Amino acid sequence: MYTILEELELPQGIKKLKLDEKQKLARDIRDILVKSVASCGGHLASNLGVVELTIALHSVFDTHTDRIIWDVGHQSYVHKILTGRFRDMDTLRQFGGLSGFTKCRESTHDAFDTGHSSTSISSALGMALARDRLGESYSVIAVIGDGALTGGMAFEALNHAGHLGTDLMVVLNDNEMSISRNVGALSGYLNRLRTDPSYSRTKEEIETVLNRIPRIGSSLASAASRFKDKVKYLMVPGILFEELGFTYIGPVDGHNLQDMTLVMSNAKRMKGPILIHTITQKGRGYGPALENPDVFHGVGPFDIDTGSQVRKPCKTYTQLFGDYMVQKAQEEPRLVAITAAMASGTGLSDFALGYPERFFDVGICEQHAVTMAAGMAKAGLKPVVSVYSTFLQRAFDQVIHDVALQNLPVVFAVDRAGLVGEDGATHQGAFDLAYLRIIPNLTIMAPADGRELTAMLDKALEINGPVAIRYPRGIAESVGTEPDPIEIGQGRIIQDGRDLAIIAIGRGVKMGRELAGLLNQNGISAMLYDARFAKPLDREGITGLARRFTYMVTIEDNCLAGGFASSILELMADEGLHDCQLIRIGLPDDFVEHGRVEQLFEYLGMDPAAVLAKIVDQWPKLTRNRSLELLKFGEK
Repeated sequence: MYTILEELELPQGIKKLKLDEKQKLARDIRDILVKSVASCGGHLASNLGVVELTIALHSVFDTHTDRIIWDVGHQSYVHKILTGRFRDMDTLRQFGGLSGFTKCRESTHDAFDTGHSSTSISSALGMALARDRLGESYSVIAVIGDGALTGGMAFEALNHAGHLGTDLMVVLNDNEMSISRNVGALSGYLNRLRTDPSYSRTKEEIETVLNRIPRIGSSLASAASRFKDKVKYLMVPGILFEELGFTYIGPVDGHNLQDMTLVMSNAKRMKGPILIHTITQKGRGYGPALENPDVFHGVGPFDIDTGSQVRKPCKTYTQLFGDYMVQKAQEEPRLVAITAAMASGTGLSDFALGYPERFFDVGICEQHAVTMAAGMAKAGLKPVVSVYSTFLQRAFDQVIHDVALQNLPVVFAVDRAGLVGEDGATHQGAFDLAYLRIIPNLTIMAPADGRELTAMLDKALEINGPVAIRYPRGIAESVGTEPDPIEIGQGRIIQDGRDLAIIAIGRGVKMGRELAGLLNQNGISAMLYDARFAKPLDREGITGLARRFTYMVTIEDNCLAGGFASSILELMADEGLHDCQLIRIGLPDDFVEHGRVEQLFEYLGMDPAAVLAKIVDQWPKLTRNRSLELLKFGEK
């Protein structure tokens, strides 16, 4: 179907194509992108915007040896297609299929695993320094989006790279600005002049000749250099990068294959750190994505003709949180919301529209977001920091040093806690219970359903200290009657039982319901206990269960190492409760790859059938006198 791709030896064959063939290739790639993301979901708008940019990169560089680092890795779909993975694009983000990010284990053409943003320049500089140290020769290119450039780490790396003067190329993919004709024309002239090898040679020759003139030569050379700097300040739009030590080239039309290839070819021969500023359009080539790039940044499966997604009738935890914030803002004027470039993803879009003066999107700067929230809390506001679990990791020190140490009332709405599914290892919220529960003064809650989320948010805003509420991606089901009022450090019994106790937290409660139902079907009466709090633990309630039951199962959607079950083991050891046997169900000491959440739970042995089999295997006394049907089921 895609003749050029089928016939090419990828990626080397791209270099042999004529301009019109590359333009045909670009059209084919956009067709593949739309069809594959419509089927599998993923990041569409950003990838549609880098088609020509990626073709130009592969026209100039050879990823068998040269290193291209994508920041963030979700804009690498075109790179995957051009490195021979186009036949597998229908497996994108599916269990056992292609990752939605760059993955070194997936292909030798992927130079570095990138899921969090603003890391590319640091890793690229590290590779360039290793190359020089080992006496090797290859190009290192960091492709960074304008959003990722807002991260402080990117500027730290720019500053260091400019200081060292190492050969390194940074391609800034700017899809927010438009090209001014005047600036674009002037920049085009300057770019051709400055990337032309004869310009660099002539400049050096003139400086050499001037410096040889007795007495006045060095003064003339210095004056010429100062004059050049003054002109740069007036005429070069990237003077910030120039001051950091980079040679700035741009803006360049990122959809003009001819210009992009020429600029990169010339820049490849230049010495020192180079920054190429390209202008691209998110969603280019597909109308719905071009009109709504935010919607098609990360999108689920959709109808290609209309661009519409299948909407589920039930609300997600994210939507419930967003609704709560809008409603609460009406009655609490001190409430403010903070997010790090994730207004839509964290459910704060309506809050931003309704209360723009109380909404703060800090860019991809989680550390700044947390410390700014600390300042707000110190001065009398009620800040809520809405952030994905995996991204809160980046502000771990700020949570400790700037919030918890001063016991400031900052609420952390920790979205995407636990397994998130198709985004894979870099985005699984697998560690937050473990890394948060070690922090003094911090209260940690996890709702079992939508009703509990709302109740916990109310309670969090009452607490005069830091609070984290972690909740999963997905539908917020509300099961049973209205939950009991939230009391700090107290859980609740959902259903009573005689034979064993299931202690669950967060999404683990839903899994506990399914397990309890399966156990009851097989003659084992199970109690289900919703812990609600990871910190402080319900010491009285949990020790009471440990004294009452010989067998307990803990369930958490978090890593077992240092997680919720670990806190229960610590409590039991402190209380001398050694007779109670415990099976811990949670995420393994490993990075969990991509796939649907249900598939991943089954793969990890966390589904009810697998847990039942473990109970049968480990506790034969409990199951010996039960039905043979149970034993057969467990053996499966």
